[in-house]
Amino acid sequence: MAAGGAERYFTRWYKPDVKGRPCEDFCVLQHSNRICVITLAEAHPLLQSGKTIKSINYQISANCSRLQNKVSGKSKRGAQFLTELAPLCRISSSDGEEYTIYSCIRGRLIEVNENILSNPAILQEKPSTEGYIAVVLPKFEESKSITQGLLTQKEYEEVLLKRLNSSS
Repeated sequence: MAAGGAERYFTRWYKPDVKGRPCEDFCVLQHSNRICVITLAEAHPLLQSGKTIKSINYQISANCSRLQNKVSGKSKRGAQFLTELAPLCRISSSDGEEYTIYSCIRGRLIEVNENILSNPAILQEKPSTEGYIAVVLPKFEESKSITQGLLTQKEYEEVLLKRLNSSS
């Protein structure tokens, strides 16, 4: 994904406090061709200062690894199907915290970003471009409705403001 070009074709949607965990916010970049890129939102604890990522693991259970997702052909056969709360990966930070990254939308897993495995820092340096987590393709008939539970950039900024005001 070309930096800079991303903004033009993507609509940003946000899912704050996923599973009731404060500040664990995710951003879904929805492309005009309905493909969605899952990234960390600005306020996510992993993007706060002083956090160092120790490991990223796409093995989400004993018999399910997102790295084994093999997609073939136009119909994306073989892609793992995700629900909104399907875990994509787990990220451990050097202070011992572990964060689960969720899909936030329903769809087929098209790819996970293997580059962050060897270079976890790009997740923090360029969360919405090279440091993305995964690419998910919603069903065509659901591509309008999947964003219903998500916030627009403006709504998300209001959430962030509320948080600031309630903590001061």
